[in-house]
Amino acid sequence: MLIKKPNKIKSFEITSERNYINRRNFIKSGCLIGGGIISDNLLTAELPSQPFEILKNIKESQYSTDEQINNIIDVTSYNNYYEFGLDKDDPNLNSRDFKSRPWTIEVEGEAEKTGIFDIEDFIRPYQLEERIYRMRCVEAWSMVIPWVGIPLANVIKELKPLSSAKYVKFETLHDKKRMPGQKSGVLRWPYREGLTIAEATNPLPILAVGIYGRALPNQNGAPIRLVVPWKYGFKGIKGIVKISFIKNQPKTSWEMAAPNEYGFYANVNPKVSHPRWSQARERRIGSGVFASKQPTMLFNGYEEHVAHLYDGLNLRRNF
Repeated sequence: MLIKKPNKIKSFEITSERNYINRRNFIKSGCLIGGGIISDNLLTAELPSQPFEILKNIKESQYSTDEQINNIIDVTSYNNYYEFGLDKDDPNLNSRDFKSRPWTIEVEGEAEKTGIFDIEDFIRPYQLEERIYRMRCVEAWSMVIPWVGIPLANVIKELKPLSSAKYVKFETLHDKKRMPGQKSGVLRWPYREGLTIAEATNPLPILAVGIYGRALPNQNGAPIRLVVPWKYGFKGIKGIVKISFIKNQPKTSWEMAAPNEYGFYANVNPKVSHPRWSQARERRIGSGVFASKQPTMLFNGYEEHVAHLYDGLNLRRNF
């Protein structure tokens, strides 16, 4: 089951940050303010202007895993973010001067509500949730991360896609001066990703704006990124500036770069090997290079929530 059992997660196993521990204690207290309890529907998302500032009004989610959370150093120093470099430590080193304000998100295509929105206005109608998700990278490593964000399904509902919208396409910022990794030719920039409408309106995907109770660091996708926990990590597009509702399946960045290796769906499937390595086992980051690998779970362990999305679909051909 994915329901979190907080007593299984010891604070010293998560992070040594006092503020994060206090943040979680505040959440569990019921958000007492002025002697009264504010109901969920009165709390709206507030996004700080700087990365790693404390987020407010966070509620816990029923979809969190009860597995031990990775240390914050693991999560912020070992990243895939090619806009800032190809090596795992490049994003942390090369994004330190990146400014994520001002920031706007353009919504276009087959939807009733379109236009350009300041990020604060874009997320303000929703309450932030903390969701502790297992995350799986195609290179056979994994983490457990306490994301903070808003359910993508709620955002899509508010934007009111038309019946003609079958897919949701996302694009990241394209700015070679601010993102030096985009000067390389390893991918066609800007970075592009997509989901089917059914995937995007599943309860699990979130638009994340934080980790560990704080606003996203630059290397983790500040100020807003996609998190889809049953798919490989490259589906989690960072630095989103555009969301499009479209009729036809979009071409995604890694699909265009290496279509024999990276498909549109990118579901975690231990039975489908990458052409250059097996996906049957994985190693948890932070466990040490000599730690034993563990078996990879179908849909990264979220099968009960998402398997129905692929009824009748050949998961070997549609990888």
